[in-house]
Amino acid sequence: MEDSRLEGARLVVTRDGQVAHVELTRESRLNAMDGVFFAELAATFHALSDDSAVRAILLSARGRHFSAGLDLDWAAGQFAEVRDPGRFAERQVREIAVLQAAIEAVEAARQPVVAVLHGGVIGGGVDLACACDLRVASTDAWLQVAEIDVGITADLGTLQRLPHLIPGGIARELVLTGRRMAADEAARWGLINQLADDRDAALAAGRALAQTIAAKSPIATVGTKRSLNHSRGRPVADGLREAALWNAATLASDDMRVITAARATGGVPAFRNLDRVRVEKPEAG
Repeated sequence: MEDSRLEGARLVVTRDGQVAHVELTRESRLNAMDGVFFAELAATFHALSDDSAVRAILLSARGRHFSAGLDLDWAAGQFAEVRDPGRFAERQVREIAVLQAAIEAVEAARQPVVAVLHGGVIGGGVDLACACDLRVASTDAWLQVAEIDVGITADLGTLQRLPHLIPGGIARELVLTGRRMAADEAARWGLINQLADDRDAALAAGRALAQTIAAKSPIATVGTKRSLNHSRGRPVADGLREAALWNAATLASDDMRVITAARATGGVPAFRNLDRVRVEKPEAG
């Protein structure tokens, strides 16, 4: 199944055909997120986004929980020896932007990302899950926007993304109370796309979703995700203009011809990777 493997301190990436599987592997610390994690997350998703052989990304975690969120021991170390509050604040703005950019790399990846959630999905884990395109969860999973209980404002994307995924009033309740939301409730509100009995079943369901996406036209898949992300929070007219420009630029691809030919023969479409641009040779004359 695996044709390549990339192993880091916090993440492991394996390949199954056109699906890349990214696993959080700091299970000894409940996949708590520290500086090494954020650096690896950004580098991994930037690299996968640039890899046209990857058509979909599966994101999961090892251990008891998907993620306990921000590593508070690591975070506390960032506040040592504050001698100049102004300079410290300026540095903090830049450093928080780096963490935000790591989560943003997941959302900005060209390929759709399917998250598989199990156990606790806490704090930064919710930020990460909200940045994915689809979410599958085991029935034992629960989500908690826990920042309110440690005296901080969530700043890695939950406050910006969650209200677009579930009703605004429910999102406000979760972030202002810090209560746990069980997987079945999250599914009722539409935050979870599929529920499975346990982590293994959720992984299988998530992998099936990723494989279904990977089999589609890469031009259409990339364009669809791009349009969805662009349109969020913008007027409909802006989204329509963006979609029109994308289709005007890409409808001349081979993908529609490949689909038509496959339907005529009852076969399965075989699409070229996006970076394989065929150059027609000029006719001899």
